[in-house]
Amino acid sequence: MHDDIMDKAPLRRGSETVHMKFSENTSILSGDVMFSLSLHALEEVDPGNLPSVLRLFNTTAREVCEGQHLDMEFETTDDVSLDQYIEMIQKKTSVLLAASCSLGAICAGVEKDKVELWYEFGLNLGLAFQIQDDYLDTFGDSNFTGKQVGGDILSDKKTFLYIHTTTNFGVDAFVNTENMQDADKVQSVISTMREAGADSAAKNLMNAYSSKALDALRALALEESHHIMFEDLLSSVTDRIT
Repeated sequence: MHDDIMDKAPLRRGSETVHMKFSENTSILSGDVMFSLSLHALEEVDPGNLPSVLRLFNTTAREVCEGQHLDMEFETTDDVSLDQYIEMIQKKTSVLLAASCSLGAICAGVEKDKVELWYEFGLNLGLAFQIQDDYLDTFGDSNFTGKQVGGDILSDKKTFLYIHTTTNFGVDAFVNTENMQDADKVQSVISTMREAGADSAAKNLMNAYSSKALDALRALALEESHHIMFEDLLSSVTDRIT
């Protein structure tokens, strides 16, 4: 909820965001209460696993905040490298999925190497998810995505699409859009990104992270029905249009 305020996002999944429907204060307080509820859930963790669980939970909570800060900081920075972008989306999104996967493994009492594989699966799943999310924000259909298409462009987000385009066309690739009306700016930027091949490059990168997630999943050697369930989860990320 806090990142919806920071991103000034009016819609999520076709519905008004909390800060738009109610107020920013309500959104902030709701997010704080949900964080408190997550801590209450940790009270049920087996005492023997609690130190490891808390360590990962707290690390992840800090990293998500760091990732969100980087995302906002990049809005006023033109020269953002691919490595910086990957660090940002890894902290903003991927570590949350990685922690979710590995916290369950810790609570189930699996071996340390399996916990690490679950983390690897979630981390790469999250990277694939965020790159697809950036792609859909720019090239998706608002009737399916349920959010404002071009929101990242209007917020000057330094997504993979932006970085790929400026890497190929130079940092002035979008300079002529600065004084355009919003709708014209979005269409002009999208056209330039397509010309640079950013759309197909994003799909290729997403598929690369999806493949890494699948490698980790295979290494876990789950029973077939469980493997299929998590492979379907991975496919739902790479094939999604919403």
